[in-house]
Amino acid sequence: MSENRFSCIPQGGRETVTIEASRILDSCKDRDCFERVRVFLTDFGNDIIEHTGSVRVKGAEIAWVCIGIDPVAFNRGFYTVTVRFYVKIVFEACLGIGRAQEFEGVAVVEKRVILYGGESHVSTFRSNNTACDYCTPPLPAGNSRNGPTAVLETVDPVVLRAEVVEEHPPRHECCCCACQSCKEIPEAVARRLNGQLCDGHPDGHILLVSFGIFSILRIVRPAQYMIQATEYVIPDKECMTATEEDPCAVFRSMAFPTREFSPLPYPDVPPSDKGGKCGC
Repeated sequence: MSENRFSCIPQGGRETVTIEASRILDSCKDRDCFERVRVFLTDFGNDIIEHTGSVRVKGAEIAWVCIGIDPVAFNRGFYTVTVRFYVKIVFEACLGIGRAQEFEGVAVVEKRVILYGGESHVSTFRSNNTACDYCTPPLPAGNSRNGPTAVLETVDPVVLRAEVVEEHPPRHECCCCACQSCKEIPEAVARRLNGQLCDGHPDGHILLVSFGIFSILRIVRPAQYMIQATEYVIPDKECMTATEEDPCAVFRSMAFPTREFSPLPYPDVPPSDKGGKCGC
């Protein structure tokens, strides 16, 4: 059976090994701007915007992302990737002189892109380790056929504007909103808010926001590669353990974070000799 194994032949201190990795077939970067998106608020938040029109944003983060991938008809190898963002936003409203109140909400937007994902005519089965007992029958292996995987990387949204408007007469003209009711928001997202989401009063006010999202989207497929590898490397740094007798001992042994205090964007990069005396 040795002829069926991958050979590992040392070459100058290295050996050739086979690995399985995800190959990037296509990718793109994007800066999406979503205008006048409705924010679904809690009971507390809906009550606040009924009594004030002065609202500002204190922070925003992507609480959840749903990614779907479907083949493009009559265009083999290409796929439509649908990304739905659930953005959690923290607001602050002015209820009077010296009276500020925080509340939270969720904005839901969606985008679609077309990327090349290649073709595959094999089915991939992976072992399931949940049933490892001697007398327990093995569970069916997971099956993956043809479809590639979409991977998204993004940072926190940049909120550009927030406004309180009257829902009647309708001024809500957002073309990118992915939800029409708070009931469409997943429970995992709703649990991250301090309160129960509700749609508010039919004749009440609504809160709209405009924000931008920077993202990188790619399509990957598993592949096998032969690479040159060295022997296993042991880290030189030893683990530090805090003791109850002297908890400040570990803190005093840490290096001072000089780079965090530097006003320069890249303090480790020496200035260039070109471009004048200032080194710009």
